[in-house]
Amino acid sequence: MPADAPTPTDPTTSALLADAVDQHLEDLLALRRDLHAHPELSWREVRTTARVADEVEKLGWQVTRLPRSGLVADLGDTGPIVALRADLDALPVPDLTDDPWVSTVDGAAHACGHDVHITAVLGAARALSAAHAAGRLPGRVRLLFQPAEEVMPGGALALLEFGALAEVCRVFGLHCDPSLDVGHIGLREGPITGAADHLQVQLSGSGGHTSRPHLTEDLTFALGKVVTELPAILSRRLDPRAGVSVVWGVLQAGSAHNVVPSTGWLGGTVRMLDAIAWSEAEKLVPVLIEQIVAPYGVRAEVDYRRGVPPVVNEARSIALLSAATQDVLGLEGPVVTQQSLGGEDFGWYLDHLPGAMMRLGTRTPGGPTYDLHQGDLRVDERAVAIGAKVLAGVAVRALADLA
Repeated sequence: MPADAPTPTDPTTSALLADAVDQHLEDLLALRRDLHAHPELSWREVRTTARVADEVEKLGWQVTRLPRSGLVADLGDTGPIVALRADLDALPVPDLTDDPWVSTVDGAAHACGHDVHITAVLGAARALSAAHAAGRLPGRVRLLFQPAEEVMPGGALALLEFGALAEVCRVFGLHCDPSLDVGHIGLREGPITGAADHLQVQLSGSGGHTSRPHLTEDLTFALGKVVTELPAILSRRLDPRAGVSVVWGVLQAGSAHNVVPSTGWLGGTVRMLDAIAWSEAEKLVPVLIEQIVAPYGVRAEVDYRRGVPPVVNEARSIALLSAATQDVLGLEGPVVTQQSLGGEDFGWYLDHLPGAMMRLGTRTPGGPTYDLHQGDLRVDERAVAIGAKVLAGVAVRALADLA
């Protein structure tokens, strides 16, 4: 079947899914506010896991908890499996809002909207339970409540090791987008987020007096060369269509104006949109750094740590998401979204099976534009019901498509 012709959903089923979300919307919003008030950092999502498990068990889902935090929940008897993913962890930043549900945990906040992600998937779980009870679920659905998205290489790997994708045919997820008005879903076929790796470069050499640089190994000058030349050389050695970006966040060397230091280091990230270039970068970067610093006699120790792969949305899955979005929001609901070089460990799932991530508009029309990973992030809570309905709808559509 062509990607532009998704299997139609029975209007009665669409109405059933929407009604199931709307009937419990106040409970969902109360749950979202409770999660926001009690954020938990990566790998520590114990209370959050318990709350989620309690909610889905009440709805008749079969729950399997992961050893540390997180859980998998299954619904349905036979047929193909479609998975929906939510991430559980908060960020180590202070909550700067003054909402009644402000974080009660010092130095931790749901500043990336994961509380909304969790609640949207739980809303979809309610809707899918209603569809299953009515005999309108054409297969099985698995919920992936994943820990530790905010730390690389990401908690998605723990779910993969746990076998959470066994028998799954497609996987869908969503991410808050505070630059997109509520009532819209951002979609993009192909790469939507970038691979993100950590890079640290430690240089060492013979220091000395700045009046006699020829008797030293000018480490500070060599650091400067790495700062400027590595991004330039990578742009010529890797396919420019990969969108390679090297940005430094830390540069430390020396403590006196007239002393050439004997040690110094750089720290930054390497990002790109292409999986092939990503596989090449890990081996190429250390070689290039050695070549850059060789003329200055210094020694380089390179710590290149792969983070997450790019999220590459599959065409068919995007078509299904677009159709599900139109069911909920009409023809104006789905919009084309921009690519981002931000990292998202959802890419690990898409390395194993087709699927897609959508962007959920959370900005109040005419209101301020917030940014992710900032303590003042606020979301328009109407996004919770929208996300829940679209996720439930795309699960049913994808199952029908696989039948």
